[in-house]
Amino acid sequence: MSATRTATVRRQGRRPAARRALVLAVAASVAAVDLSLKAWAQTGLPAGGFEAGPVDLRLAYNPGVAFSLAAGAPAAAVIAGTAVVTAALTALVWVSAPTATRLRLAAFAAVLGGAVANLTDRVGDGVVTDYLHSGWWPTFNLADTAIVIGAILLVLSSMGASRAAGKHEARR
Repeated sequence: MSATRTATVRRQGRRPAARRALVLAVAASVAAVDLSLKAWAQTGLPAGGFEAGPVDLRLAYNPGVAFSLAAGAPAAAVIAGTAVVTAALTALVWVSAPTATRLRLAAFAAVLGGAVANLTDRVGDGVVTDYLHSGWWPTFNLADTAIVIGAILLVLSSMGASRAAGKHEARR
C-alpha cells in the first residue's frame, strides 16, 4: 500500500464524529472571540479610536463583503449570499473532516469560524463591525484575519498534498 494511501486510511480510521466536533468547536471559539471583540469595540472604543502600534483600534462598519465589495447591494442579498457561502463551507468541512490532515482541519476551523462570526454579526443590522485599522489597509476584524489565515493554510495544505502525490507518482 502506498504511503499516501496508508495515511488516508489512518485518518479515515479515526473517529469522523470526533474530528468534525473538533473543527466545529475551534470554529465556534474563533467566532465567539471575534463576536466578543466586536461587542467590546461597539461599546468600549472611543469615537476616534486609539493608536495601538502597527494596528490601531478604530470602529467601522462594512455593509459589503470583503474590501467593501457590493457595499451598495441590499443588505438582505448580502446576508443571503454570505449564508449560502457559509452553508456550503460547512458542508465541505463536514464531508472533508474525516480524511483531512491536521493542517487542513486547522484551516477549515479558521475559515469557518470567521465566516460564522461575520455572518452572525451581519444578520443583526446588515453590516459587519470592523475594529482593526492599519492605515494602509481597509479596516478589518479578527474574523477577517481568521479567514485569510485559514485560506493560506488551505493553500499550503494543498501544496503539501500535491508534493506528496508527485513524489508517489515518481516512485512508480
